[in-house]
Amino acid sequence: HVQLVESGGGSVQAGGSLRLSCVDSGNTYSSYCMGWFRQAPGKEREGVGVIESDGSTSYTDSVKGRFTISKDDAKNALYLQMDNLRPEDTAMYYCAAARIGFPSLARYLYNYWGPGTQVTVS
Repeated sequence: HVQLVESGGGSVQAGGSLRLSCVDSGNTYSSYCMGWFRQAPGKEREGVGVIESDGSTSYTDSVKGRFTISKDDAKNALYLQMDNLRPEDTAMYYCAAARIGFPSLARYLYNYWGPGTQVTVS
């Protein structure tokens, strides 16, 4: 059973960095596609970065070159290193998992979600 819990959110100034973490207590990281999504008030939830079990990744255009997704299968952990943060990155960030087979940013494909962690950039 997949249980995802995010941590690492907070408030930073523009240009700063944060590192989000997501731990899965169900020991599924090695076989699932894992991803980070975000939702700002009044907006749709969007895919930020995802990583498949083979290590292949995909990012939304607005974060390319600034955000890096990675995972540690031994620790059942997923990370999102966020650098050069902008006010428009402010959102609730969610960790998600699914058996897909390719690194997709389509949120409807993901059936396991964490409760989220807030990121605020001012």
